[in-house]
Amino acid sequence: MPKLTLFDLDGTLVDSEILSNQVLVDVLAEQGMNFSLDEAVKRFRGGKMAESIAEVETHFDRKLPEGFVPYLRQRTAQAFQEELQPIDGALDLVGSINSQICIASNGPPEKIKLSLTITGLLPFFGDRLFSAYEIQAWKPDPELFLNAARMLGVAASDCAVVEDSLPGIHGGLAAGMAVFAYFPDTVPTSLPDDVVVVKHLSELKTHL
Repeated sequence: MPKLTLFDLDGTLVDSEILSNQVLVDVLAEQGMNFSLDEAVKRFRGGKMAESIAEVETHFDRKLPEGFVPYLRQRTAQAFQEELQPIDGALDLVGSINSQICIASNGPPEKIKLSLTITGLLPFFGDRLFSAYEIQAWKPDPELFLNAARMLGVAASDCAVVEDSLPGIHGGLAAGMAVFAYFPDTVPTSLPDDVVVVKHLSELKTHL
């Protein structure tokens, strides 16, 4: 059993991927930049905001207006307040783990805390919240995971990572940690062989 389990947040513990990408699609449509929801999820799932914005601007060959990202974050936060839910089984899972747990997310600190508060998950994690924005290292860079492990005094070899995106999965493997991939539907064909796939979070109880 791992001494520390590092959870991704969006799409892993909170059902935010479709919701946040729908907001992105809606806000881009206001700029005359049209993506389907499916295309947005495929392109931007688990990625860094700045890279997603750069990809949009390259695709449409024009710059988004100044203030677009703060406006997008404001709209996303509003949608979260109204609709965000925990992933099925998330509350039960984190409440059943006796060893240390933490969040390691590509999202900014304020978004992490908002999502955990809305869904009732925050008390399980306390202040063990690690954001890529705080160290300027985004998945698949392993440094987010390695920094969290160092801060909590646990060797990488004694850690497990729970992820739902390929950047996070590759980052966890690069950190030398055991990786569990949450894919309730289709499993990517490019998934590395040494990753344990689960279709429901309850399956992790025998591993964590």
